[in-house]
Amino acid sequence: MKYKRILLKLSGEALMGERQYGIDPERLAEYAKDVKSITDKGVEVAIVIGGGNIFRGVAGASKGMDRVQGDHMGMLATVINGLALQGALEDAGIPTRLQSAIKINEVAEPFIRRRAMRHLEKGRVVIFGGGTGNPYFTTDSAAVLRAIEIEADVILKGTRVDGIYNTDPEKDDKAIKFNFISFDEVLSKGLKVMDTTAFTLSQENELPIIVFDMNKKGNLLKVVSGEKVGTEVNI
Repeated sequence: MKYKRILLKLSGEALMGERQYGIDPERLAEYAKDVKSITDKGVEVAIVIGGGNIFRGVAGASKGMDRVQGDHMGMLATVINGLALQGALEDAGIPTRLQSAIKINEVAEPFIRRRAMRHLEKGRVVIFGGGTGNPYFTTDSAAVLRAIEIEADVILKGTRVDGIYNTDPEKDDKAIKFNFISFDEVLSKGLKVMDTTAFTLSQENELPIIVFDMNKKGNLLKVVSGEKVGTEVNI
Protein backbone atom coordinates (compact mmCIF):
# COMPACT_ATOMS: atom_id res chain seq x y z
CA MET A 1 0.00 0.00 0.00
CA LYS A 2 1.29 3.45 -0.90
CA TYR A 3 -0.33 5.06 2.15
CA LYS A 4 -0.16 3.77 5.71
CA ARG A 5 -2.65 6.19 7.31
CA ILE A 6 -5.37 8.03 5.43
CA LEU A 7 -8.19 10.41 6.16
CA LEU A 8 -11.26 9.77 4.02
CA LYS A 9 -13.59 12.74 3.56
CA LEU A 10 -17.16 11.91 2.58
CA SER A 11 -19.99 14.34 1.96
CA GLY A 12 -23.28 13.84 3.71
CA GLU A 13 -24.97 13.83 0.32
CA ALA A 14 -22.95 10.74 -0.59
CA LEU A 15 -24.96 8.74 1.95
CA MET A 16 -28.26 9.53 0.22
CA GLY A 17 -27.57 7.14 -2.65
CA GLU A 18 -30.46 7.58 -5.08
CA ARG A 19 -32.66 9.19 -2.46
CA GLN A 20 -33.46 12.87 -2.14
CA TYR A 21 -32.88 13.01 1.60
CA GLY A 22 -31.55 10.98 4.51
CA ILE A 23 -29.43 7.83 4.51
CA ASP A 24 -29.40 4.90 2.10
CA PRO A 25 -28.43 1.67 3.97
CA GLU A 26 -27.28 0.05 0.72
CA ARG A 27 -24.85 2.88 -0.01
CA LEU A 28 -23.55 2.65 3.55
CA ALA A 29 -22.96 -1.09 3.14
CA GLU A 30 -21.06 -0.47 -0.12
CA TYR A 31 -18.81 2.09 1.56
CA ALA A 32 -18.20 -0.30 4.46
CA LYS A 33 -17.02 -3.01 2.05
CA ASP A 34 -14.68 -0.55 0.34
CA VAL A 35 -13.20 0.52 3.67
CA LYS A 36 -12.77 -3.12 4.72
CA SER A 37 -10.83 -3.80 1.51
CA ILE A 38 -8.10 -1.45 2.72
CA THR A 39 -8.21 -2.10 6.48
CA ASP A 40 -7.68 -5.80 5.68
CA LYS A 41 -4.36 -4.75 4.13
CA GLY A 42 -3.26 -2.90 7.23
CA VAL A 43 -4.15 0.65 6.22
CA GLU A 44 -5.15 2.90 9.13
CA VAL A 45 -8.36 4.76 8.31
CA ALA A 46 -9.94 7.89 9.77
CA ILE A 47 -13.16 9.30 8.32
CA VAL A 48 -14.78 12.73 8.39
CA ILE A 49 -18.33 12.91 7.08
CA GLY A 50 -20.53 15.89 6.32
CA GLY A 51 -24.16 16.42 7.29
CA GLY A 52 -25.65 17.92 4.13
CA ASN A 53 -28.07 15.02 3.66
CA ILE A 54 -29.78 16.09 6.88
CA PHE A 55 -29.09 19.80 7.43
CA ARG A 56 -26.79 22.58 6.24
CA GLY A 57 -26.18 25.61 8.44
CA VAL A 58 -25.50 27.85 5.44
CA ALA A 59 -28.80 26.85 3.84
CA GLY A 60 -30.65 27.53 7.07
CA ALA A 61 -29.00 30.93 7.43
CA SER A 62 -29.99 31.87 3.89
CA LYS A 63 -33.63 31.38 4.91
CA GLY A 64 -33.41 33.60 7.96
CA MET A 65 -32.13 31.18 10.61
CA ASP A 66 -29.32 32.26 12.92
CA ARG A 67 -26.06 31.02 11.33
CA VAL A 68 -24.46 29.85 14.57
CA GLN A 69 -27.61 27.93 15.52
CA GLY A 70 -27.77 26.42 12.05
CA ASP A 71 -24.12 25.36 12.10
CA HIS A 72 -24.62 23.62 15.43
CA MET A 73 -27.54 21.74 13.91
CA GLY A 74 -25.29 20.76 11.00
CA MET A 75 -22.62 19.49 13.43
CA LEU A 76 -25.21 17.27 15.11
CA ALA A 77 -26.20 15.97 11.67
CA THR A 78 -22.62 14.79 11.14
CA VAL A 79 -22.83 12.83 14.39
CA ILE A 80 -26.02 11.16 13.15
CA ASN A 81 -24.23 10.21 9.93
CA GLY A 82 -21.24 9.05 11.94
CA LEU A 83 -23.43 6.71 13.98
CA ALA A 84 -24.98 5.30 10.79
CA LEU A 85 -21.55 4.76 9.23
CA GLN A 86 -20.25 3.21 12.44
CA GLY A 87 -23.08 0.69 12.39
CA ALA A 88 -22.39 -0.25 8.76
CA LEU A 89 -18.66 -0.65 9.38
CA GLU A 90 -19.21 -2.84 12.43
CA ASP A 91 -21.71 -4.97 10.49
CA ALA A 92 -18.85 -5.54 8.03
CA GLY A 93 -16.62 -6.70 10.88
CA ILE A 94 -14.55 -3.53 11.27
CA PRO A 95 -13.85 -2.27 14.81
CA THR A 96 -14.60 1.45 15.06
CA ARG A 97 -14.69 4.44 17.35
CA LEU A 98 -16.81 7.55 16.88
CA GLN A 99 -15.29 10.74 18.28
CA SER A 100 -17.13 14.04 18.42
CA ALA A 101 -15.85 17.61 18.66
CA ILE A 102 -19.08 18.37 20.55
CA LYS A 103 -19.49 16.65 23.92
CA ILE A 104 -22.13 13.98 23.47
CA ASN A 105 -20.67 11.28 25.68
CA GLU A 106 -23.64 8.92 25.56
CA VAL A 107 -23.05 8.18 21.86
CA ALA A 108 -19.48 9.26 21.05
CA GLU A 109 -16.09 9.74 22.67
CA PRO A 110 -14.79 13.29 22.94
CA PHE A 111 -12.10 14.05 20.37
CA ILE A 112 -8.72 13.44 21.99
CA ARG A 113 -5.82 13.38 19.57
CA ARG A 114 -3.65 10.82 21.34
CA ARG A 115 -6.59 8.50 21.90
CA ALA A 116 -7.56 8.74 18.24
CA MET A 117 -4.03 7.87 17.15
CA ARG A 118 -3.95 4.92 19.54
CA HIS A 119 -7.23 3.61 18.09
CA LEU A 120 -5.73 3.83 14.60
CA GLU A 121 -2.59 1.98 15.69
CA LYS A 122 -4.82 -0.80 17.05
CA GLY A 123 -6.57 -1.17 13.69
CA ARG A 124 -9.79 0.63 14.53
CA VAL A 125 -11.45 2.97 12.06
CA VAL A 126 -11.96 6.35 13.73
CA ILE A 127 -14.92 8.46 12.61
CA PHE A 128 -14.71 12.15 13.49
CA GLY A 129 -18.11 13.80 13.97
CA GLY A 130 -19.18 17.26 15.04
CA GLY A 131 -16.98 19.12 12.54
CA THR A 132 -14.39 21.25 14.32
CA GLY A 133 -16.86 22.02 17.11
CA ASN A 134 -17.04 25.64 15.95
CA PRO A 135 -19.57 27.44 13.75
CA TYR A 136 -18.46 28.97 10.42
CA PHE A 137 -16.09 26.07 9.69
CA THR A 138 -17.03 23.41 7.15
CA THR A 139 -16.41 19.67 7.39
CA ASP A 140 -13.71 20.19 4.74
CA SER A 141 -11.85 22.27 7.32
CA ALA A 142 -12.51 19.60 9.94
CA ALA A 143 -11.12 16.93 7.60
CA VAL A 144 -7.87 18.78 6.95
CA LEU A 145 -7.45 19.73 10.61
CA ARG A 146 -7.95 16.16 11.81
CA ALA A 147 -5.70 14.78 9.07
CA ILE A 148 -2.87 17.05 10.20
CA GLU A 149 -3.46 16.24 13.87
CA ILE A 150 -3.35 12.46 13.37
CA GLU A 151 -0.42 12.74 10.95
CA ALA A 152 -2.26 11.20 7.99
CA ASP A 153 -0.30 10.66 4.78
CA VAL A 154 -3.06 11.95 2.52
CA ILE A 155 -6.64 13.23 2.39
CA LEU A 156 -8.86 11.20 0.11
CA LYS A 157 -11.93 13.18 -0.89
CA GLY A 158 -14.57 10.75 -2.12
CA THR A 159 -17.09 12.39 -4.42
CA ARG A 160 -19.45 11.39 -7.23
CA VAL A 161 -17.07 12.86 -9.84
CA ASP A 162 -13.88 11.10 -10.91
CA GLY A 163 -11.51 14.01 -10.25
CA ILE A 164 -10.99 17.72 -10.72
CA TYR A 165 -12.01 19.36 -14.01
CA ASN A 166 -11.57 22.84 -15.45
CA THR A 167 -15.38 23.17 -15.54
CA ASP A 168 -18.27 21.20 -14.07
CA PRO A 169 -18.26 17.82 -15.95
CA GLU A 170 -21.91 17.27 -15.05
CA LYS A 171 -22.84 20.41 -17.00
CA ASP A 172 -20.09 20.58 -19.65
CA ASP A 173 -19.30 17.45 -21.68
CA LYS A 174 -16.11 19.13 -22.94
CA ALA A 175 -14.69 19.59 -19.45
CA ILE A 176 -11.01 18.67 -19.16
CA LYS A 177 -9.83 16.49 -16.28
CA PHE A 178 -6.55 17.04 -14.44
CA ASN A 179 -4.68 13.91 -13.35
CA PHE A 180 -2.30 16.01 -11.27
CA ILE A 181 -2.43 19.66 -10.30
CA SER A 182 -0.44 21.77 -7.87
CA PHE A 183 -1.92 23.80 -5.03
CA ASP A 184 -0.82 27.01 -6.77
CA GLU A 185 -2.49 25.98 -10.05
CA VAL A 186 -5.77 25.26 -8.26
CA LEU A 187 -5.73 28.77 -6.82
CA SER A 188 -4.65 30.49 -10.07
CA LYS A 189 -7.34 28.67 -12.07
CA GLY A 190 -10.00 29.35 -9.45
CA LEU A 191 -10.93 25.67 -9.15
CA LYS A 192 -13.14 24.55 -6.29
CA VAL A 193 -11.57 21.58 -4.51
CA MET A 194 -12.36 22.50 -0.91
CA ASP A 195 -13.34 25.70 0.82
CA THR A 196 -10.53 28.26 1.02
CA THR A 197 -9.76 27.74 4.71
CA ALA A 198 -9.40 23.98 4.33
CA PHE A 199 -7.41 24.21 1.12
CA THR A 200 -4.98 26.79 2.51
CA LEU A 201 -4.43 24.68 5.64
CA SER A 202 -3.66 21.65 3.49
CA GLN A 203 -1.26 23.66 1.31
CA GLU A 204 0.59 25.15 4.27
CA ASN A 205 1.13 21.70 5.76
CA GLU A 206 2.03 20.11 2.39
CA LEU A 207 -0.72 17.54 2.85
CA PRO A 208 -1.73 16.04 -0.51
CA ILE A 209 -5.38 15.71 -1.52
CA ILE A 210 -6.75 13.12 -3.91
CA VAL A 211 -10.24 13.69 -5.33
CA PHE A 212 -11.83 10.53 -6.74
CA ASP A 213 -15.15 8.82 -7.48
CA MET A 214 -16.06 6.99 -4.26
CA ASN A 215 -19.14 5.42 -5.84
CA LYS A 216 -17.13 3.27 -8.25
CA LYS A 217 -16.48 -0.06 -6.58
CA GLY A 218 -12.81 -0.76 -5.93
CA ASN A 219 -11.64 2.83 -6.42
CA LEU A 220 -10.68 3.34 -2.78
CA LEU A 221 -8.36 0.32 -2.84
CA LYS A 222 -6.84 1.48 -6.12
CA VAL A 223 -6.11 4.95 -4.74
CA VAL A 224 -4.51 3.62 -1.56
CA SER A 225 -2.48 1.14 -3.64
CA GLY A 226 -1.01 4.05 -5.58
CA GLU A 227 -2.88 3.60 -8.86
CA LYS A 228 -3.61 6.75 -10.85
CA VAL A 229 -7.25 7.26 -9.97
CA GLY A 230 -8.90 10.68 -9.73
CA THR A 231 -6.85 13.86 -9.37
CA GLU A 232 -3.94 14.44 -7.02
CA VAL A 233 -3.33 17.91 -5.60
CA ASN A 234 0.19 18.36 -4.27
CA ILE A 235 3.03 20.88 -4.10
